[in-house]
Amino acid sequence: MHDLPLVEHQEQRPRKPDWLRVKLPIGEEYRKVRRLVDDYKLNTICQSGNCPNMGECWGAGTATFMILGDVCTRSCSFCAVKTGRPKEYDEDEPRRVAEAIQLMGVKHAVITSVNRDELPDSGAEIWYQTVRRTKELCPETTIETLIPDVKSRWQALDRMISGGQEVVSHNMETVERLYRLVRPQARYERSLEQIQRIKNFGKRTKTGLMLGLGETEDELSRTMDDLVSHGCDVLTLGQYLQPTRHHLELVEFIHPDRFAAYREMGLSKGFKYVESGPLVRSSYHSERHL
Repeated sequence: MHDLPLVEHQEQRPRKPDWLRVKLPIGEEYRKVRRLVDDYKLNTICQSGNCPNMGECWGAGTATFMILGDVCTRSCSFCAVKTGRPKEYDEDEPRRVAEAIQLMGVKHAVITSVNRDELPDSGAEIWYQTVRRTKELCPETTIETLIPDVKSRWQALDRMISGGQEVVSHNMETVERLYRLVRPQARYERSLEQIQRIKNFGKRTKTGLMLGLGETEDELSRTMDDLVSHGCDVLTLGQYLQPTRHHLELVEFIHPDRFAAYREMGLSKGFKYVESGPLVRSSYHSERHL
């Protein structure tokens, strides 16, 4: 298949099918989470990434916290998070995240971050402190960390994942052929190695892929094989939704029946758990596989 261009002057984006329609966020629990996020001056990937499930998750009292600021040093063509030169990170952020998680009373907390390639440790120390502070305040809460590519800074990776979290996720995002287009500053083999090293460290491993970018079923099957052979335990599959006309163009909407078939494919290949559906995102229903 031909490479997919970035959209410069897309006349009209494809209309979303019925199965991708979501309810507007409402309810007291949603408002409570929003107040906590605002009061503690926190970032969430729910907001920065335009997640379609924000209403459902916040309405259930859960959110995915994004540490190390809201500006990413990468320029991935699919992502709605701001890109550029980040500000100095906030050393008090670990305390605020931990206290917010405690006040929310969640049983399973998800933490992610932007890429901070300009930092010698890729932000590993803030990662470590955030997880440690959360574990101190909420010892019964399980923690899943969705970490960025550390560009082979393996000592930083060890620090990043040694705070006591139960699950460490690193998203592959797409199949190998589309990597330069979707994740131009990442490397397919390097992300696989990172997942393998996380597994060797003794953590439950997880990754996510977006579908609808032009990948073939054979390519998806080979990517699943690569992930299983590198020790990946949990896989999420979701529909890519183009954030703006300036982002990577959507090729197709994947029908829910195909997502169901891909779930069965993943399980047959050896994944311990597969969450697959149009609205699935990395942290969607993340407590289920625990």
